[in-house]
Amino acid sequence: MKKQHLFIGGKPTASLEYKALQAPYSGETLADVSSASAEEAKTAIEAAVQAGKEMRFMPAHRRADILYKLSTLLEERKEEAGRVIALEAAKPITAALAEVDRTVETYRFAAEEAKRLTGETVPLDAAKGGEGRIGYTMRQPLGVIGAITPFNFPMNLVAHKVGPALAAGNTIVLKPAEQTPLSAYYIASLLQEAGLPDGALNVVSGDGKTIGDVLVADPHVAHITFTGSPAVGTSIRSKAGLKRVTLELGSNAAVIVDRDADLDKVIPRCVTGAFTYQGQVCISLQRIYVHSAIADEFTRRFAEAAKQVVTGDPMNPETVVSALITAKDVQRTLEWIDEAKQAGAAVAAGGEAEGGVLRPTVLVNVPHDAKVSCQEVFAPIVVINTIDSAQEGIERVNDSIYGLQAGVFTNDIHTALHAADHIEAGGVMINDIPTFRVDHMPYGGVKQSGMGREGVKYAVEEMTELKFVMFNKN
Repeated sequence: MKKQHLFIGGKPTASLEYKALQAPYSGETLADVSSASAEEAKTAIEAAVQAGKEMRFMPAHRRADILYKLSTLLEERKEEAGRVIALEAAKPITAALAEVDRTVETYRFAAEEAKRLTGETVPLDAAKGGEGRIGYTMRQPLGVIGAITPFNFPMNLVAHKVGPALAAGNTIVLKPAEQTPLSAYYIASLLQEAGLPDGALNVVSGDGKTIGDVLVADPHVAHITFTGSPAVGTSIRSKAGLKRVTLELGSNAAVIVDRDADLDKVIPRCVTGAFTYQGQVCISLQRIYVHSAIADEFTRRFAEAAKQVVTGDPMNPETVVSALITAKDVQRTLEWIDEAKQAGAAVAAGGEAEGGVLRPTVLVNVPHDAKVSCQEVFAPIVVINTIDSAQEGIERVNDSIYGLQAGVFTNDIHTALHAADHIEAGGVMINDIPTFRVDHMPYGGVKQSGMGREGVKYAVEEMTELKFVMFNKN
């Protein structure tokens, strides 16, 4: 049985405790994985502090070279990396390989941003008393970044924290999700091979609260970047004090389908948005609001398409929906479906589970206060409700505690611009699903969907401090 040690100070480090990691779909034991204690987490922070002395003043071209080398190594080992993701996360292998491709691109974006840490000159003589002086701004690394990542994109969401942190000259202590630590350790080994200084990246797997509390409390950690639940994000924010925080939290992403939408194009996109990787995506399409003029046809065709989605073994290249991350999540989603049915919703497709696999589920006429509508379901479940106007759709989209991304399908430019102005979300996708994301765009939410922005350039800004310098020439 493989033993996965902690990664501290540039080398595998034995832990006091190990836990068996099991594959969500097959149940096989993949490895015995280190479960870090609070003291081991502190050791990782100390290693990051020591490495910071070198990283802070490392030339930009060298930081970029390390990240470029990492992207090349990962691209060369794409099949192996994809298999790691598929096994530990039950992510269908086609989606896992696509995630590796995105991760390669994310690190390349980070390499490019390492060379773009620019400032600006400030015309001090625009103010009385500023004559004879020149001023300019510069960006400097914050120091040690505490990164906490989820299970659903175990390589690419790690890249969205590790890549910008290293590009800016920071060091990192990374706490991956308990179910998906192997992807993070895999990247750590590649970064070491790429020439990253010892201690610049430290990976500590284990209990989220134990490690998270250490990262939030330690004065050497300058910034916490977290992707996960609103409850945990709120707790981190309340304890962080003057630390910087970036929080990417929950969502129940919605789309409006206006009366003039082309259903031949819209329905396949919506099926993709709702069911890819079991709906375990922060911006998975969960709510669909369809104009009454086309609602019957849309619902019928969408339900038919949902029934054709391939489910089962994540190692099958045809599989789209495999096992949810835990058996507990299967039980929870079945209970939420039952609650919606009791409240009057109809099941147009799915609604049942086989082992750990929940069949793609379509619910119609769901009350807005049912859990499958107002909370984050994180499963292959989508609700379809009817609206009489795009304005009503906007109001229904905004009737949520979340606001990460939303979509609008319309051929009316006035409707599109009005929606872009009035939808309360971090991103509005016109004529596309809210699940759309490429890795250099700004990404983040409002309300309980979080604070701060990812997307490599924007994350670099979050992880640097703006400094002003003035020279008196008089």
